[in-house]
Amino acid sequence: MPETVGDVQVLEFRLEDRKYCIDIAHVDEIVDKEELTPLPNSEPRVEGVMDLRGTTTTIINPKQVLDLETTETGQRVVVLEGDGDGENVGWLIDAVNQVVSIDSGEVDESVESESVRGIVRQDDDFVVWVKPEEINN
Repeated sequence: MPETVGDVQVLEFRLEDRKYCIDIAHVDEIVDKEELTPLPNSEPRVEGVMDLRGTTTTIINPKQVLDLETTETGQRVVVLEGDGDGENVGWLIDAVNQVVSIDSGEVDESVESESVRGIVRQDDDFVVWVKPEEINN
């Protein structure tokens, strides 16, 4: 059987001092954070909205959903592919690391939860693979 190079590409990014990743198929683009307009009475995970080339994009802080302490404010936004309902969503992150190919066999799914698909071992480190649909809802 021929050996395959990773069968899934993921975008690896940083929240605080931890690494996370998301399937690259969900990512539309990565932009710098611009001025956000806060939304009164919105959920804690919603940082506000941002104008992205004439489109209102809701900016979510995944740290709120993943229960991380926030010591720094992210300056990058990962804009996710729209799901056809007209709502554009971006995640406020601290840094973009890289796009890597992984073999789905390398994913430890024993830790799967509501917002986590699994863990990817990378050298001596772990990368948490998150589910965008759970972070967004």
